[in-house]
Amino acid sequence: MAKARKAAKKSVPRPQAKVSRLTEALRKFIESLPAAQSTHLSMGRSAAPVAVLHKLKGKIFAIQSLRQEYVIVKCDPMLIQALKQQYKGIGHKSHLDKRYWIAVSLDADVPMKEVRRLVDHSYGLVLASLTLKQQAELERERSA
Repeated sequence: MAKARKAAKKSVPRPQAKVSRLTEALRKFIESLPAAQSTHLSMGRSAAPVAVLHKLKGKIFAIQSLRQEYVIVKCDPMLIQALKQQYKGIGHKSHLDKRYWIAVSLDADVPMKEVRRLVDHSYGLVLASLTLKQQAELERERSA
């Protein structure tokens, strides 16, 4: 009887989170970056995904919320204070180090062009932190 319950649990489809057009457009932009990989993050086995982790060679460069309209990106510490003063939609929403990570609200005063620039900046920071061997592998993948 216990096996029947386990089998029934496995066949239950995962519920899908509702995603806005802004979030979906940003996800497509992020996934178009060279060698970017995305994985869904859930808070439980049967729970709907709550975020998408975007990685480059196993290192996170963006975390996109599926429940609220924001993305968390890595940022140069020298830019963070200026960005926070310029936009009300830039702040901090996670346990990540406040010196290097910012949350950008997609439904606030930050234009989508600036959001994309910040994602690209985050991608560049992670790319620069890769080893020379990883960078060479990435270059070979791009040229293939």
